[in-house]
Amino acid sequence: MRIALGLTLTVLFAQLAGGLITGSLALLADAGHMATDVVGLAMALLAIRFANRPASEQRTFGYARAEILAALANCLLLFGVGGFVLYEGVERLFRPTGVEGGLAAVFGGIGLVANVISLLVLMRGQRESLNVRGAFLEVLADTLGSVAVIVSALVITVTGWQRADAVASLVIGLMVVPRAWKLLREAVDVLLEAAPRHVDMASVREHMLAQPGVEDVHDLHVWTITSGLPVLSAHVVVSPEVLDALGYEKLLHELQGCLDRHFDVEHCTFQLEPGGHAEHEAGLCH
Repeated sequence: MRIALGLTLTVLFAQLAGGLITGSLALLADAGHMATDVVGLAMALLAIRFANRPASEQRTFGYARAEILAALANCLLLFGVGGFVLYEGVERLFRPTGVEGGLAAVFGGIGLVANVISLLVLMRGQRESLNVRGAFLEVLADTLGSVAVIVSALVITVTGWQRADAVASLVIGLMVVPRAWKLLREAVDVLLEAAPRHVDMASVREHMLAQPGVEDVHDLHVWTITSGLPVLSAHVVVSPEVLDALGYEKLLHELQGCLDRHFDVEHCTFQLEPGGHAEHEAGLCH
């Protein structure tokens, strides 16, 4: 990720200079988007460092959610940049300004090469971390933005149609906002402790009820601490006869193994209880 950060920072300054020299809003939009990438990548690196800190008595899960907070902050930056680019793009669509197409194409090409290299660097990590995925998606949008810059610059050079730059800016803005919304939903789901998207709660309950001696499952919760760390807790009503025959350890191993195999949930907490205990708990709450 440090390589991607260095490349993105270098191209940011190049495209910022290119946008000011050529008058291209598309280049400036891409530079603004890259600025959020730089901030996002820097926050991602910082979050990863925090996430590796050990847990304490007060922070029992450590700083694992630092990467989710970084992803959320990155979303807000993306919305800001996307909104600004869309506004300026509409303005220039009605009041186009002169753009030097040839130079804009050169700067766009520099950005494209750097973005492709960054994509290759981030590709593996984005499958395992929401934070890295956010950075990967940002660079992917930058890559498409660089393509839009190059196409608009070539159109201006060949045809002289200056509004092509504004159109490219709008394309970049429209790529940024939906992507930011998707990442925001994922980050908020984690913060609201929603069930992971790959976990079907009804299926989890069915698998648990299928275990020998399990009569009922209630207070079933599945949530995500951070990317790749889903956790589960449940109250499991067990037949006393089966529990005596299997023992606590055997039953816990069966439940844990089932959830690990079928739902990739390794961190589970079970409260084994006899029938009627749920009513007792409900009475204590009143």
